[in-house]
Amino acid sequence: MAYANYLKAWAAGVKVVSGSTGWLKEHGDDVRRACHEEGKTLFWASNFSVGVAIFSAVNKYLAKIMNGFPQYDVSMEETHHVHKLDHPSGTAIMLAEGVIAELQRKRDWVVGEVHNPDGSVEGTKNHPADLMRIDSVRRGEVPGIHSITYDSPADCITITHDAHSRQGFALGAVLAAEYTKDHVGLLTTDDLFQF
Repeated sequence: MAYANYLKAWAAGVKVVSGSTGWLKEHGDDVRRACHEEGKTLFWASNFSVGVAIFSAVNKYLAKIMNGFPQYDVSMEETHHVHKLDHPSGTAIMLAEGVIAELQRKRDWVVGEVHNPDGSVEGTKNHPADLMRIDSVRRGEVPGIHSITYDSPADCITITHDAHSRQGFALGAVLAAEYTKDHVGLLTTDDLFQF
């Protein structure tokens, strides 16, 4: 659906700002080609929160540091409201991919435990050492909490982003739209925020 909307907007000469994640697997190459070769514009982010952009930058830096400390294993837990059907969240995937790009001992992420709104639990915390586990929790009306943990036999380091409301997402989307007005191509929060 999102990809079809991109095509309609581009056909009308309109630049697009989108937070949809459902199109990436099937249409990612088409979107990249349209933006890089055909002059179309898409500002895409799985999360528009300014706080998440900062959190992502900190996580990438911490992952790079952790290359020197193999005793720490990294995992993530994301918590969202009971109405969110997908797991892990697009933001969790984006954060995990940022960590994996910097942490040499992880090659990909894997779904871990999923705590459903009805209290049932699916999945497992057991995973191969070269995969980053993402656990998901669905409860209440939580806008979004993402915690990345580095655990070792000696201690544990956890950093967390906890959205109090949707206000931060709205601010980021407005900043993205303003940025997109004067830029072309495939744009992301990495373009908007130069950390």
